[in-house]
Amino acid sequence: MEAIVLAAGYSSRANAFKLTLPLGQMSVLEQTISKFEGICSRVIVVAGFQAELIQEEMVRICHNNAYSFQIQFVNNENFNLGMFSSIQKGVSEVNAPTFLITPGDCPLVKKETIQLLAEQKGNVVIPSFHFKGGHPIKLSSEVKQKILETNPESNLRVVLGGYEKEYINVDDPGVIMDVDTQEDYQKAVDYYNKA
Repeated sequence: MEAIVLAAGYSSRANAFKLTLPLGQMSVLEQTISKFEGICSRVIVVAGFQAELIQEEMVRICHNNAYSFQIQFVNNENFNLGMFSSIQKGVSEVNAPTFLITPGDCPLVKKETIQLLAEQKGNVVIPSFHFKGGHPIKLSSEVKQKILETNPESNLRVVLGGYEKEYINVDDPGVIMDVDTQEDYQKAVDYYNKA
């Protein structure tokens, strides 16, 4: 199984470049990536806006830690077309029959949740906390094909609309917590420190 981490957005609502902000001993991006340890063979990180910052961060992550998975950096030159173009770029690199996909700013998901998702069958598997769907989502190679055939100006919601979704209720608020704003970041730090 492989994972795609989306790190191409403008980061427009958080003041700093949010993915490189510290969270515990790691950056937000590394916290997100580290959860795939022992579950995925490869993590594909798709950058776009300020890709060189993401690349520097990836070099730092690889230099400081020995993860069992391979980390691949992919640059989406067309990131200005929106998130779906980054999803397509990442998906085009996937070789595994199933893969997980998550925004890079969802660092608080528990590893157990990802393990649970990895074990589920289905084309579209979504973790849900208090009946609210979150990340990462697990997709099959059938969905991969559909994503690649879809107009880049579309979005993932439209593609997934054609599939039955398996929702897995988890006791993990991390699946619905992202770091979009300065306030979210503060919440994430508080939550992380309590955990």
